[in-house]
Amino acid sequence: MPHPSPEPSPTPSDWLHCGHGTTSEDPVGCRGIHAPGHTACLAHLADADRDAYLDSLAPGANIDHRGISFTESLLDALLDALLDPATGHPRLGEARFDSATFQGDARFVRATFQGHAWFDSATFQGLAWFDSATFQGLARFESASFQGYAHFDSTSFQGYAGFRSAAFHDLAWFDSASFQATTKFTSATFKHLAQFSSATFQDAFFVRAAFQGTGEFGAATFEGHASFGWATFQSAAEFRSTVFEGDAGFEGATFERLVTLGPLVCAGQFVLSEATFSGPANLSFAARRLECLRTRWSSTAELRLRYATVDFAHAVFEYPLTIAAEADPFVLPDGQPVDEQVLVDAPDAAVRMASLRGVDAAHLVLADIDLSRCLFAGTVHLDQVRLEGTCAFDTVPPRTHWRRWRPIRFTQRRTLAEEHRWRASQATAVRGWNVAVFGAGHVGPAQLAPVYRALRKASEDSKNEPGAADFYYGEMEMRRHDRTGTARAERGLLHGHWMLSGYGLRASRALGWLAAAMLLTIVLLMGFGLPKDNPKQEATGTVPPGGGKVTFEIDKADPQNPTGNRFTGERFEKALNVTLNSVVFRSSGQDLTTAGTYIEMASRVTEPVLLGLAVLAVRNRVKR
Repeated sequence: MPHPSPEPSPTPSDWLHCGHGTTSEDPVGCRGIHAPGHTACLAHLADADRDAYLDSLAPGANIDHRGISFTESLLDALLDALLDPATGHPRLGEARFDSATFQGDARFVRATFQGHAWFDSATFQGLAWFDSATFQGLARFESASFQGYAHFDSTSFQGYAGFRSAAFHDLAWFDSASFQATTKFTSATFKHLAQFSSATFQDAFFVRAAFQGTGEFGAATFEGHASFGWATFQSAAEFRSTVFEGDAGFEGATFERLVTLGPLVCAGQFVLSEATFSGPANLSFAARRLECLRTRWSSTAELRLRYATVDFAHAVFEYPLTIAAEADPFVLPDGQPVDEQVLVDAPDAAVRMASLRGVDAAHLVLADIDLSRCLFAGTVHLDQVRLEGTCAFDTVPPRTHWRRWRPIRFTQRRTLAEEHRWRASQATAVRGWNVAVFGAGHVGPAQLAPVYRALRKASEDSKNEPGAADFYYGEMEMRRHDRTGTARAERGLLHGHWMLSGYGLRASRALGWLAAAMLLTIVLLMGFGLPKDNPKQEATGTVPPGGGKVTFEIDKADPQNPTGNRFTGERFEKALNVTLNSVVFRSSGQDLTTAGTYIEMASRVTEPVLLGLAVLAVRNRVKR
């Protein structure tokens, strides 16, 4: 169980001061607490009294030396008095070193603190050695100042560990340290290298911490929640092979130089919302969810991801940024794959984009990303986004559906999540449209038509012609259903274009209409257009009396409407000949009734148009 953070330690005015060395400039003098039974602190006791006090100590004793200024020899003498004969290392009970000053090296190597250990506002002027020390209770170093190296390698913090507002002026080493309860480095300052490689954390808070040197967390493990919110990394930040078994929060963090986050594994949510990347960034994550809301990228960046659902709403890209899905596990420099055991229950390693709303996509490259649930409405310069590899979109509901008495079947095409949400909200919606698109809002056809248009342009620029055709179809669909921005007459034309040929993209639809028109023409010709009999030529003339030149007039009787059986094989053959010739604007030369003449004229207008739409649809699908 994590130990709760205790109340702040007393200020020097809350204990009896030694007062040694008071002057007019310093009326308080030595701020060290009185040694038990004396009116002076341990540092200013007479030698005989100090020796008697030290001889009275036993391993595991409670000590209180707040405000004392320790020389290296005095601290060594104190720790020697607490040596455990069984281990040969100091063993302390509750230890109070609040506001103490360690003038030389402070050597607590392999020391065991059985009770709470207080080092609040302590000053370490030399090296601080806590390597392999064990803190069984809470360990507080809040507002402590480490002016030399701070060594906490392999240190075990079994209770609460507090380093809030601590200042590390030189190297800070926490390699292989174990933090078994809540750890707080809130507002801590690391002015040089901060090394936490292979450290293990339960719940860790580095909120508003400042890393002025390199911050290295290679192979560190965070078993609970990890928070680096509003932290500042002024130098390189490295989290190679780090494992976050819970959520990781870097909201508002600032990365001023090169940052290498990963390859790392996060079993929960990795939050970079409102973070600022001023230098080049290389992020390699295997995480369930990555939130980058309102992040600012002021340099080139590459994100290589696995498993993650990514939300980049309102992020700002000033330079090219690539988001790519990795098919295989990340590989470490030693050739070993990153252990993804904490994600073993994840359905697959696909990367899904949740939102790009409010993003200026002019510098954005997406590679092998699942965009089936991505929200695009409100994205700027979407026509300049680059879609590489296999970027999947949602599709229309499969199979045939029934709306009242009419069968409805949607031609397969790529669709946006927002269209799914809009169609599912309609009263006449059929099953299959996804109504549970999170965050889609009340986006309708007026907002979606420009999105489809921009994606069509982006697909055309990347030579993805089939994808461009689907987005063109989606654009036309949204314009046809838009009752606010599209005039009624234009919607009527679009509706006709959709019915006849699927906006010039569905050849089968145009061919079907052509076949139906030809069949209707054949039936009409057989019923009304072909005459009862083929009219025969007749010659008429007058022979002058007494002989002479005879003049003949050759004429043909008007075709007679049929009266008998109109649907015979012979009449079908004639009607088919007339119809086929009308498709290519050729005259059949067949004698027709008056009705048949008009039927042929109509077919010579409509059927070539339908044939042209079919050819255009085939060309568009092949070209696109």
